[in-house]
Amino acid sequence: MNLTALFRLLRILQIICRYRLDQLVLDVPLPWYGRLLLKVGPWRLHRTPRDLGRGARLRLACEDLGPVFVKFGQILSTRRDLLPDDIAEELARLQDKVPPFPAEQARQRIEEQLGQSIDSVFSSFTDQPLASASVAQVHAARLKDGSDVVVKVIRPGIGQVIHQDMQWLFLSARLLERLWVEGRRLRPVEVVSDYQHTIFDELDLYREAANASQLRRNFEDSPLLYIPKIHWDWCRHKVLVMERINGLAVTDMAGLQDQRTDMKKLAERGVEIFFTQVFRDSFFHADMHPGNIFVSRSHPWEPQYLAVDFGIVGSLTPEDQTYLARNLMAFFKRDYRRVAQLHIDSGWVPADTRVNEFEAAIRSVCEPIFERPLKDISFGQLLLRLFQTARRFNMEVQPQLVLLQKTLLNIEGLGRQLYPELDLWNTGQPYLERWMRERALPPQQLKHWQQQLEQIPPLLHSARQALDRLPMDTAPATPARGSTALRLAGLLLTLLGASSLGADPSQWLDASATQGLMILLGGWLILRRP
Repeated sequence: MNLTALFRLLRILQIICRYRLDQLVLDVPLPWYGRLLLKVGPWRLHRTPRDLGRGARLRLACEDLGPVFVKFGQILSTRRDLLPDDIAEELARLQDKVPPFPAEQARQRIEEQLGQSIDSVFSSFTDQPLASASVAQVHAARLKDGSDVVVKVIRPGIGQVIHQDMQWLFLSARLLERLWVEGRRLRPVEVVSDYQHTIFDELDLYREAANASQLRRNFEDSPLLYIPKIHWDWCRHKVLVMERINGLAVTDMAGLQDQRTDMKKLAERGVEIFFTQVFRDSFFHADMHPGNIFVSRSHPWEPQYLAVDFGIVGSLTPEDQTYLARNLMAFFKRDYRRVAQLHIDSGWVPADTRVNEFEAAIRSVCEPIFERPLKDISFGQLLLRLFQTARRFNMEVQPQLVLLQKTLLNIEGLGRQLYPELDLWNTGQPYLERWMRERALPPQQLKHWQQQLEQIPPLLHSARQALDRLPMDTAPATPARGSTALRLAGLLLTLLGASSLGADPSQWLDASATQGLMILLGGWLILRRP
């Protein structure tokens, strides 16, 4: 351990005790000397008010520990399937406000990345940053062709800081998992590992530029959402050059009212963007907090969103899309049996889960919520409560579902801030029903089955080769017996596959039904074999 790492460890221990975080861990069966150290350490001279809750103390500690821990706390706040509500709500208040680094360092890094001087690339460059965060900061500039742009540059030395702090986070997670009874359920090592992937991905601005380009293509000429153009000629791993947008912050309620923005339509379009990204494109902006969202100053009666910061995106598989859509439809029809069965079919909960017990648990969560008017129901909170309930049945929450839940909470909160009467379900239901109808049309079914078939040709080819290599005896009775056995096997597979499809063709997109189609096809190929 080098001297820098040792000082960092002592700093972490000091802050843990300053904010009395030992009260969060003293329930852990620590050895006697560990408890003594926490109780009599010299850093105990610094104390916070006793009336602060545990969530507030944890939030303040993250802020003191610096940008890596702040961002970790922000991401951790989205794991409400794991955290108590009071801690999650406090961590969600963390603000990624970091003092800017000197303009000279920004200029030096840009020139190193571009291999040219600032003056040879830009006709003007503003030293005062527009924004500064834990990983990067943004400067305004103008290209030689007159295009107004923003230049995002990675903070110097941040990679080493992140690497060092990640080591301490992993160490803490492993200790928590080993020493605390609840540690295994909370899966701290897995959470830290997910965070590591996220934050290191944000260090590569090529990835963010690619995400922005994909979103821009998805919403080309759309009246709903505008994504700035990426200037690829001047993008590098540590530098991103993007079109500068001119819009109102979505939180600027006075400015939106002054330009007579249609607030109802603005809120509803936010919901439509969410459903479009999730179901049509399976590629959604997963960091849509108010700081990354703006509203165009043009045609306020037909308001258009402007988005920035594309470091975090999410996607769903076709199976996840289908199961999510059917879950949402079943929720609002109060078909809890269907919800429980879909969770099992999708593999979100173990296959041996008792459907009746799971159905009863879901009903106990949903019924009190649905007693209220639909416009008063929080869609995001409904998913959150469902995940918390499913956790009791050993549900493994997938990272893409966590990002989806976080995005939905952001969109819903933003929409109701803009228009308190927003009915998210009635706004999204027509889109969702149309998407499901389109998925049920023959061309879409054929496309889906084709995607499934593309995954198994090597398997079928190997099976056919194995059949062709079977020894063929010259005795007349042996081929008959072999042929009969193969035909019986083919017939059995055909019947097994057909039985798994079910009577309702609209459900043939389920993963289990698709597998049935594959079995049916395999049996048919065997029967067709000479």
